[in-house]
Amino acid sequence: MHLLTTERRPERQMTFDEQALAEVYDTYSPAIYAFALRLLGDEDLAEECVAETFFRYLKALRNGNQSIRELKPYLYRIAHNWIQDYYRQKGRQPLEILEESLADSRQAVDEESERRLLQEQARAALAHLTAEQRLVIVLHFIEGWDQASIAAALQKPLTAVKALQHRGLQALRRMLLKKEISDESTF
Repeated sequence: MHLLTTERRPERQMTFDEQALAEVYDTYSPAIYAFALRLLGDEDLAEECVAETFFRYLKALRNGNQSIRELKPYLYRIAHNWIQDYYRQKGRQPLEILEESLADSRQAVDEESERRLLQEQARAALAHLTAEQRLVIVLHFIEGWDQASIAAALQKPLTAVKALQHRGLQALRRMLLKKEISDESTF
């Protein structure tokens, strides 16, 4: 699909061309959402801001607003004004929202760190499996292959692939449990 240049969009939108409006929404809504999310710290409010931004934009087009020169800054200004109105109505300051958002971010960072640690432990445990067990586990659980496809690719009977997978999973379970027990005993 050919996107219109920014200069051509406003004149095409004045005719309420649905395709042009859809292109504008598809092009700018993700950026407006990210902008609103950073300032509001709430996904639902950010979605509301995006909806209101494009509603106000469409309303301006219907009213024949000729002051739209550059679309991106115009949309950001609408979003920013909506956010400022929201803060005025709620009597909250952006700093309060930012502090709440940072607290949520810290929790997300902790969860991400824990997930990465578990992935690293799983990778280390995979390295201790036999090459065939590791291959079967990776193909099945990471790449999403079914056991029959793995058997065909390795030119092995299906029962052999199932046995390799079973033994590999048992070995991983033992290694990870052993690691967990040794980690708990160090405290």
